[in-house]
Amino acid sequence: MDTTVADPLVGRVLDGRYRIESRIARGGMATVYVARDIRLDRIVAIKVMHAALAADEDFVARFIGEAKAAAALSHPNVVAVYDQRTDGEHAFLVMEYVKGHTLRDALNSLGRLGPRAALEIMQPVLAALGAAHRAGLVHRDVKPENVLITEDGQVKVADFGLARAESASKMTKTGLIIGTVGYLAPEQVLSGHADVRSDVYAAGVLLFELITGHLPHRADTPLAVAYKHVNEQVPPPSSVVPGLTPPIDALVTDATSHDPARRPRDANQFLAEVAEVYNGLPRDFDRRIEEASRNATSVFESAPPPNRTAVLDRETLPPDAPYPPPRTRADRAIGALTGRYVLVAIGVVAAVILGWAVWYQTSGQYEHVPDSIVGMKLADAKDRLEGGGLDVQVAKAVYDDRVRKGEVARSDPPAGARVAKGQTVTLTPSKGRTPREVPDVEGKSLADAKKALENKGFTVGRTSTTTSQTVAKDKVVSTDPAGGEKSSPDEPVDIVVSTGMSMPDLVGTDGDAAENQLRSMGLDVKVEKRQVDGKPAGTVVSQDPAQGEGVSRGDKVTIVVNKRNCIVDFGGVQLGCDSNNAQKIPVPDTTGRSVDDAKRILEDSGFNVNVTGIAGNTVRFQSPKDGEATRGSTVTILRAP
Repeated sequence: MDTTVADPLVGRVLDGRYRIESRIARGGMATVYVARDIRLDRIVAIKVMHAALAADEDFVARFIGEAKAAAALSHPNVVAVYDQRTDGEHAFLVMEYVKGHTLRDALNSLGRLGPRAALEIMQPVLAALGAAHRAGLVHRDVKPENVLITEDGQVKVADFGLARAESASKMTKTGLIIGTVGYLAPEQVLSGHADVRSDVYAAGVLLFELITGHLPHRADTPLAVAYKHVNEQVPPPSSVVPGLTPPIDALVTDATSHDPARRPRDANQFLAEVAEVYNGLPRDFDRRIEEASRNATSVFESAPPPNRTAVLDRETLPPDAPYPPPRTRADRAIGALTGRYVLVAIGVVAAVILGWAVWYQTSGQYEHVPDSIVGMKLADAKDRLEGGGLDVQVAKAVYDDRVRKGEVARSDPPAGARVAKGQTVTLTPSKGRTPREVPDVEGKSLADAKKALENKGFTVGRTSTTTSQTVAKDKVVSTDPAGGEKSSPDEPVDIVVSTGMSMPDLVGTDGDAAENQLRSMGLDVKVEKRQVDGKPAGTVVSQDPAQGEGVSRGDKVTIVVNKRNCIVDFGGVQLGCDSNNAQKIPVPDTTGRSVDDAKRILEDSGFNVNVTGIAGNTVRFQSPKDGEATRGSTVTILRAP
């Protein structure tokens, strides 16, 4: 029956962007649809929360937070989360659409997997969980329904963090336990607390289920199952499937220990242990286990393909399959007669299989592109692939928001794909996250500039200093890249900080000129005059700050100017000043000249001029009138009619 006809969301466009095309599945928390992103013209999966949960403010807040965290995960075995939106009463996630089936579908079809095939499936599952654990995320709902298998065989884990969001709902605190009780760690049952080791426990239960075909704890009610998780150990899978090795049993029993401290510390450690056991198993191990599980009347079957063996149990046989009738004496006679031919036939088949195995181990051997190839450093990825007999080409680097600079962003064939030795694998490295605009921090303090850059996702690189006539001391002069330019957040931003204006060297220069220069720089100048022997009068003998030190507008600076030794007449009129052995030069006589001419002549000769008198424009008196005086000293002229 087509259930999409009656679904009111089918055909609607959510948030003006996502057109719902059909319904995929419905669960206790949400309904999943296939939709088209109208803006980007791509097929996506939409998980719409049930209305009762969407009305719960606590649930929606947790749902949004966990969705953001899940969206930050970058791993080929994680179903990507593209967007989180609300449209009226509908809260929904936009996710990568994975075309294929769930691991539950596979189990329903096959009954159980061979142990080697089960360990092969577990590796990408644990790689995905490990990426989440490194990011501080706990899945909380590891089960076959949340493991998706694409049409090309790639494994992806879905619904990261959403179980935690569901547990925050006020509507039903028991919903999570009832929905996933078969995989709950004892601490989840007792306290509701879950951490990365709770995911490890669930993964151990999942491994048991893949190998045996059923969960370790079964009972009539969910409560009884939960009780068993708390009070009974998960049995080793060899108690159900004969012939399993102790290392396989240890994987399950260690991961499902009641003491979380005895489990692998996270999915990454569990992955390493699973990979070690997997690599130690012979390639035909699943066939051996299958043969050990058959009864004596099983019909001879050819060996299944390596690495992907699924073991069928009696539940997969048709319920009305007839039993063979009892054998008569004649039958046994015919059997004895034909037994030799059967043995010959079996020998021929065995020879063919042996020949095939030799071919497979030599020229026909296959490898898998490692599931962890994405996110691996490019050099390490090349070494890993070339060490496995594969050729490697490197494509032009691309920006990737999920993979850091210098790491592998994607591979072709993709991670997990089966490839022949000698085949070429193309690696595309990441050149960092997509460029974004660098904030303008010019004029900010170094601390404020760093904070502004980090808030936009950038890191601060090298910090240097420079003098500046326009930017105050300890403020940012510029950045590289400059504010407003676009740059990848993986590229550090260098900062140049102002040390202010550089204090000039004023010692020995004219005091008045030095004062004017400093004031033009916007500095608060204090001039002190002292008598310093052996220095020219009127010149700067010291300064504070010293030459080269940074100063900013408004800073206080001090210069010390050598005081002149001046001669004053009895009326208080300054007649002349000496300058402590400074240079002496001739004094021109300007008596009788106009005041303007006299000033010009004396100033051109290197003297300062003091004009006295109240009227007239003719110089009637000059002091000193002749002889020599110190350059820069003052000559007084008296004007009169």
